[in-house]
Amino acid sequence: MSHPVNDAPPGGIDYVAVEESPRFVELKRKHRSFVFPLAVFFLVWYFVYVLLSSFAPDFMAQSVWGNINVGLLLGLGQFVTTFAITMWYVSFANRSLDPISTEIRERLEKQEPSA
Repeated sequence: MSHPVNDAPPGGIDYVAVEESPRFVELKRKHRSFVFPLAVFFLVWYFVYVLLSSFAPDFMAQSVWGNINVGLLLGLGQFVTTFAITMWYVSFANRSLDPISTEIRERLEKQEPSA
């Protein structure tokens, strides 16, 4: 006997319905609205650094203080930016994503048949 596409298998969870549920759609929207702009920002920042290194060596070689030059500061800025974005994402996920995903997971665990 065949089942319609959106029906859950007997004793199982309809994961398509879960994926289309308002809370899951909200979770994906929140995640994307945070991750995509930051990814674009970081990639632009990274490529600006690479392009400056390739096409503006005199600018990158300008001394700022002693042996410290603009290129070194911008290179270290790449690491600082990476750690800052990571900390910001963890904070965002803990505050905005985890409560929704926990709610979805708990609802699914209640639907799951006992083993």
